[in-house]
Amino acid sequence: MTNSIRISRRGLLIAGGAVLATPYLGKGAAAATTLRYGHMHTPNSIAGAQAEWFAEAVAEKTGGEINIQIFPNSQLGKLQELAEAVSTGSIAFSHNTAGAIGSLYAPFAAFDTPYLYRDIDHLLAVTDAGGPVMQSLNDGLIAASGTRVIYGFYFGTRHLTTNQATLKPGDLAGQRIRAIPFPIYMATVEGLGAVPVPVDWSEVPTALATGVVQGQENPLNVILTANLADVQSHLILTGHTSAAQMVMMNDDVWQGLPEAHQQAIAEASSETRARASTEMQASEATDLEALRERGMTIVDEAAGLDLDAFRDSVKTRIAGEFDSQYGEFYAEVAAIS
Repeated sequence: MTNSIRISRRGLLIAGGAVLATPYLGKGAAAATTLRYGHMHTPNSIAGAQAEWFAEAVAEKTGGEINIQIFPNSQLGKLQELAEAVSTGSIAFSHNTAGAIGSLYAPFAAFDTPYLYRDIDHLLAVTDAGGPVMQSLNDGLIAASGTRVIYGFYFGTRHLTTNQATLKPGDLAGQRIRAIPFPIYMATVEGLGAVPVPVDWSEVPTALATGVVQGQENPLNVILTANLADVQSHLILTGHTSAAQMVMMNDDVWQGLPEAHQQAIAEASSETRARASTEMQASEATDLEALRERGMTIVDEAAGLDLDAFRDSVKTRIAGEFDSQYGEFYAEVAAIS
């Protein structure tokens, strides 16, 4: 995508008022500007709350000159629609999985490779917007889609939920498990031993309740705040994917802001990333106990879970499809201390 194309798009967006709820005044504007932020999560989840923290920080740091309006619960679109909406400029911000952003620029999906990171500190170092791995892929994302990732926060470690005791991949043979509808997530569910069924997050509770799928996989905080314990009996601690949610911004909007506002957004991004990542790590133990109290049967290694079998199966499935595409990326990730 050339710069001239993005400028042309910006002109169209300004004329139609698609990104902005109030007129965009460009560099040096004194009037308040309202930017829309759409996402898929509930407001009471940490992922949902961090959007509000970010908006509050931006308002404070710009003296109220930028107001970010939050639309949770997929009000402005589903997973891929939200990524595309930031690209086209329908909205200014969203947070999303790296896999979904990969629909705009394929290499980005590699960030969501299962069993990739040594620990959470390693994940946060790799997904740091100022770090070499993220900077390189961000340049490609900007060129391909007119969007940029301004920060990534720890979203939690994904585990499996089912309505049956599950100890090894073979136990999931023939079971339909919801997968995020992007290739690396579909392959991960296959590696877990199940049949992946692509279902958008907004439709997951209904799909579980009606038996369209028999299980799903998500971080503990999402499982808890979405009340999935009401429709799933077993929590299988596979820990297969530790991931960051990536907060995207339309690049035309970014380029159109005065330098002081860009700096304010950068500072708010750094603060929100740290706060959300800390909150998510702190919540994981309490969320697990809350799910136990909600009646879920927790299946861990002490209960007979063959974690090595899941890890080997998933890594073999991922290597067969993605090592040829992402091998250089995986080497770069391994080298990050």
